[in-house]
Amino acid sequence: MVAFALRRVLETVPVLIGVSVVVFLVLRFIPGDPAIVLLGERATPQNVARLREQLGLNEPWSVQYWRFVQGLSRGDAGRSVRSNRPVLEEARARLPASIELTVAALLVACVLGIGAGIVSATLRGSAADHASRVLSLAGISIPIFWLGLVLIWIFAVQLRWLPPDGRLDADTRYTPITGFIFVDALLQRRPELAVNGLRHLILPAIALSTVPMAIIARMTRSSMLEVMRADHVRTARSKGLPERTVTWRHAFKNAALPIITVVGLQVGFLLSGAILTETIFAWPGIGRWIYESILNRDYPVVQGMTLLVAVIFVLVNLVVDVLYAALDPRIRV
Repeated sequence: MVAFALRRVLETVPVLIGVSVVVFLVLRFIPGDPAIVLLGERATPQNVARLREQLGLNEPWSVQYWRFVQGLSRGDAGRSVRSNRPVLEEARARLPASIELTVAALLVACVLGIGAGIVSATLRGSAADHASRVLSLAGISIPIFWLGLVLIWIFAVQLRWLPPDGRLDADTRYTPITGFIFVDALLQRRPELAVNGLRHLILPAIALSTVPMAIIARMTRSSMLEVMRADHVRTARSKGLPERTVTWRHAFKNAALPIITVVGLQVGFLLSGAILTETIFAWPGIGRWIYESILNRDYPVVQGMTLLVAVIFVLVNLVVDVLYAALDPRIRV
C-alpha cells in the first residue's frame, strides 16, 4: 500500500509542472496589458513602459517563468499587481471561505445524491425512481447563476428567511483565528456566530451543490443497478438477509468505487466552479477573487490560485486512488 501511494505521489509531479506551464503561457496569450489596466487607457507610453519594467513584464517569458518557479520553491507566489500584497497572504484570508462553501456543497450533494440514487435503484420503475431521474436531469440543466438568483428572490427577498449575500451579517464582530467561521465559533465559544455563518452558507451551498448532486445521483443509480444484478446479491437475498443489509453491505459497498471517483472529481469542480456562486452571493472566496484578477490581468494571482486549485485537485485524486486500493486490493497490482 505504501509503495502504491508513493508511486501515485511521484506521478503528480509532472502533472503540476505541466499545469504551471500551460497556465503561464495561456495568460500571456490573452489580449490586454496589466500596466494599461492599472494606469488606465489614458496613461502615457512612458508611464506604461516604466510600470512594465517594474513588474518585470519586459523580460522574456522564459525568465518570467523561471522566476515564478523559483518563487514557488520558496513558498512565494509573487505579489498581486492590483494590491501589491503577497498572493499567498491574500489567499490565506480567502481560502477558508471557499473551503467552507465547497465542503458544505459537497455534503449536501453526497447525502442527497447518494440517497436519491439508492432509492431510485432499489425502487426501479416506481414513481420515486422517475422523480429522482427528473430532478437529476433538472439539476444538471439549470444554470447556477439563474438558480442562485431564484433562491435569493424566494428565500431572501420574499420570505426573508435567509440573508441574500455575504458570509456574516454586516454588524457582526468577528476576529478570525483560523479563518473558518465554525471552527472559530467553537474556539471562541460563540454559538451565535456559528448560527449566523450557517444562515449565510445555506443558499450558496444549495446553489453550488445542484450539479454535483445530480451527477452523483445518476452514477449511484447506475452503479447500484449493475451490482444488484450480480450473483452475490442474489445469493444474499436467497439466504433470507434483510433487504437493508443486502442493499448497504453487499450492494452499496461493491458499487462505491465509481461513486468515490465522481465525488473526488466534484471537489475540483466545486473549487474551480464556484466563481459564479461566489459572485452572485458576494461570497469572499478565491473564486470571485480569481474572476476579478482575470479581468484585471493580475498574472501572479491567476497563476498562483490556478496552481493551488490544481494541487488540491491532484491531492483529492490521490486520496481517491488510495481509497480505491483500500477497498479493492486488486488495484494495487
